[in-house]
Amino acid sequence: MNKRDFPKIHFYDQDFVDIYDKTWAWLQEFWLDPKNLEQTADGLFLYPQNDAQILDQFESIFSSFFLVYSNRNYPANQNLDYFYARQEPNGAIHWRYDTKTDKPVLTDDNPDGVGLPLFAWAEFNLFHKSANKRRVKEVMPVLQKYMTWLDENFKQENGLYSVPVTASTMYNAPREGTFYPVDFNSALAINALYMSALGDILNDKDLSFQYKRMYFSLKTRINSRMWNADTGFYHDLDKNEEQLPQKTAAGFWPLMAEIPNEDKADALVSHLSNPETFGTDHPFPTLSADDPHFDPTGNGFCGSVYPAFNFMIIKGLEKYQRYDMARECAIRHLYYLLDGMFPGDSKQKGDLWECYQPTKEGKSVSKDEAHEPRSHYVHTAGLSTIALMLENVIGLSISLPRKTVDWIIPNLEVMGIENLSLKRNMITILSNKSIRGWEIQMESEKLYYFTINILGQKKKTLPIPSGKCSMLIDKL
Repeated sequence: MNKRDFPKIHFYDQDFVDIYDKTWAWLQEFWLDPKNLEQTADGLFLYPQNDAQILDQFESIFSSFFLVYSNRNYPANQNLDYFYARQEPNGAIHWRYDTKTDKPVLTDDNPDGVGLPLFAWAEFNLFHKSANKRRVKEVMPVLQKYMTWLDENFKQENGLYSVPVTASTMYNAPREGTFYPVDFNSALAINALYMSALGDILNDKDLSFQYKRMYFSLKTRINSRMWNADTGFYHDLDKNEEQLPQKTAAGFWPLMAEIPNEDKADALVSHLSNPETFGTDHPFPTLSADDPHFDPTGNGFCGSVYPAFNFMIIKGLEKYQRYDMARECAIRHLYYLLDGMFPGDSKQKGDLWECYQPTKEGKSVSKDEAHEPRSHYVHTAGLSTIALMLENVIGLSISLPRKTVDWIIPNLEVMGIENLSLKRNMITILSNKSIRGWEIQMESEKLYYFTINILGQKKKTLPIPSGKCSMLIDKL
């Protein structure tokens, strides 16, 4: 591994800092040579499983959202490039590969090996954390062929897409009869939206327009067919385009895709604070609490809280400027992760788990031995302990191409980040209380633009020169 330090965080609750540091420390165990499982910086981000070494598309895409903060100790694109390198001539990229054989894992319930199409979202995020335009140009043909494969194989006459529900990884969710899954169609809309944005980055107007048109086509169909005004929710459809009654975490993907208007978003978001549906003690269960299949101990996707799905919902809240709610839910979620890491019961072993119980602390309980929650599961838990910690709890939003750092401070607290690498620029931003009042202290090697938004009342953008400087919040 490179000997660069990881960025340090400052926060008033030291437990949050500890779980953040511990996640970075554990990551090293999972960078493995896919053939012999020896640790190597040039390996893949793998979770060893019995005899097979399975690389999962869903995990690989989501893990890139926290690996971008590793100060380049861990390449956030390594797993993604593995998938791109195995694209078939027809454009197919499969949801899982056995890295020992480099063959796709195809199953009876997903014979085409299709996964949630979110590569463009990941690439857009990588671009804003690396400013590598050349990479966008290189991966674009791969992503275009992939979208064509999805179009040719899964698009139906009504303009919606039909895939097995297991494509979303929700293996035991009660979604029987689903022919048009709301999560897959919304994920495809997200991908189209970001394909259009990547086209803009390349100054390719035709490409941008092509995918924007695809996005609006999907948006219209999802709103007209999957939205239910009575339940205030988006539902899966059966083969006859009839809505199915279950409310699952899949129904929140449209938020991330910016599909609902403000009224629909209000109704959808209200479920997140309703204890009878998704406002459980530990936010957010993957199945509504009023569903007959809901299990308060979790049991996979019958109610467990999965960090990747929480990340998706919280990013969806951001799309609708619900920053306070996003932060509050991120903090509550992190406290439950802390309880799982340092359980009060000395008989239980503390760890970062794959999924958690929705109504009390502790890992989820599974009725299926094959799906027991995995321990040390940093592959998605890092979304909570690193990405949500930096972006929603501390409140930083970074774009290298724009040379901007936005800091939304909902409460005046001692917090910030130290030695974050922005390409060839190390920056530090800390808020402290001094004799003169609340002060933001900054250090940078190069000029960048800093936007500070305090309590939603004060907002200012300032050019931050190289060297050290500080500003008093009262003087803004």
